[in-house]
Amino acid sequence: MISDPKDVPGASVDVPVQALRLNKALSQAGVCSRRRADELVLAGKVAVNGVVIHEPGLKIDPNRDNVVVDGQKVDFLPLKEHLYLLFHKPVQTVTTASDPQGRTTVFDLLPPTVRRAGLFTVGRLDYFSEGLLVFTDDGELVHRLTHPSTHVPKIYRVLVRGEVTEGMLATMRGGMRLAEGEILAPVTVSVLEHDPDHAPGSRTLLEMRLIQGVNRQIRRMCRDLGLTVLRLVRTQQGPIHLGDLPRGQTRPLTPAEVASLRDAAGLASPGVSPGFGVPPARSGPEPRQAPPSPRNGPSDKPSTDRYVKRKMKRHRNV
Repeated sequence: MISDPKDVPGASVDVPVQALRLNKALSQAGVCSRRRADELVLAGKVAVNGVVIHEPGLKIDPNRDNVVVDGQKVDFLPLKEHLYLLFHKPVQTVTTASDPQGRTTVFDLLPPTVRRAGLFTVGRLDYFSEGLLVFTDDGELVHRLTHPSTHVPKIYRVLVRGEVTEGMLATMRGGMRLAEGEILAPVTVSVLEHDPDHAPGSRTLLEMRLIQGVNRQIRRMCRDLGLTVLRLVRTQQGPIHLGDLPRGQTRPLTPAEVASLRDAAGLASPGVSPGFGVPPARSGPEPRQAPPSPRNGPSDKPSTDRYVKRKMKRHRNV
């Protein structure tokens, strides 16, 4: 029986402890993401106990209810140990499972030993961006970290052509309005290196700390300021550092890293062994973790209260 009190109008029904929202159950089963599950429900492609469902918020009991998605029965297996991977995305790869243009995807570069159904990326990097990318089949973690209300910071090293003036830095720190009209939260930005002669064509290395996931945000910010992005590398996501992991290589997150990442997302530790049964994809010592970036003074600290309350459009390419 469908585990939803709303099915019995006027009745008081105790929802079983095992009851889960349908989208969460499908995500945990590795069928699809929560958002995709909602789309399938609204499209009438999900049936529970023989009844086509149109309510994404329905709760089910995976131990009792029979769920069919697009004609295929869903097997709700006992909870398995989740997989958490750190990947160094190289340029000219797409952050999708498949690409209609035949381009190399980040999933193509994963070792065969770690490929499994229900593996997702936590956010995205665009075709010409590189750096830290987290893979996991922990649907709850993916949902929390990619939700617009969760402001887990991401840090980038950005090499640009052109002189970066104090006025440009102030504009980024104050919160920009992009040419397309989107209003951005303040960005913590500092100059790490620059050409001393300030000649035409000079280059500047920036470090940026973002709390949003606006599509191609850094590239569009630089475009509006007259700067050309030459290289863009994500070096940190929340408490997870890229370290010296080589391009195209993968390693499992340590239990401490998983615990810290879930804590940053407001989740309790799952009590599993991250990377269980997965041999490291590279030999040698554990990659050295880069130290946290120093603050650059009070003017760099973004004020984000007004952005927490605003429902942001969910884009995650940078």
